Amino acid sequence: MSQYRIRFASLEDAPALLGIYTPYVTGTTITFEYEVPSVTEFEGRIASISKSYPYLVCESSGIPVGYAYASLYRTRAAYQWDVETSIYLHPDAQGKGVASALYDALMALLVLQGVYNVYACITHPNERSERFHKSYGFQKVGVFQKAGYKFGRWCDVIWLEKPLHDRFGAPEPIKPVAMLCRQEVQQILLQAEQRLLKSSIR
Repeated sequence: MSQYRIRFASLEDAPALLGIYTPYVTGTTITFEYEVPSVTEFEGRIASISKSYPYLVCESSGIPVGYAYASLYRTRAAYQWDVETSIYLHPDAQGKGVASALYDALMALLVLQGVYNVYACITHPNERSERFHKSYGFQKVGVFQKAGYKFGRWCDVIWLEKPLHDRFGAPEPIKPVAMLCRQEVQQILLQAEQRLLKSSIR
């Protein structure tokens, strides 16, 4: 039986996570990136995002099988309470609850940080991702038609959003992920691991 662990990514994870990401670049339109980034560039992405937001890895028996992270939606100051999420899984991890566990932890951490809105940008069609995000309470808010060109065809992208708060008063400043209470963070990660373990043994 697989032993799952959800934790924050480190620079040492870059080769393994890049291995998960590479087929999405070379064989799909799920990402609009044309060239596979180098390990060094991927390390830089992990480091940059991790300064402010959660960058999570799911391990199965010590091997990374998926990762998810949040990044700043836009750079203007008024957008600082908004993030965009990304998630990538190894094919063997799909349909096993890994994506849900990663998003369970990611959303809970974003709430602690004080994030108000979460956005997801999905190449259309991608029924698996659309269905997954809608199950998480994301709602489609727009379609950008023929927004990207890859593999000889134009692709639409859809935008989905999920509010993390019921009330939208004056917000507190966003807390960098490193400033969150360590005990609360560990509890969130542990709860996500436990839910994943339960789903894997059903």
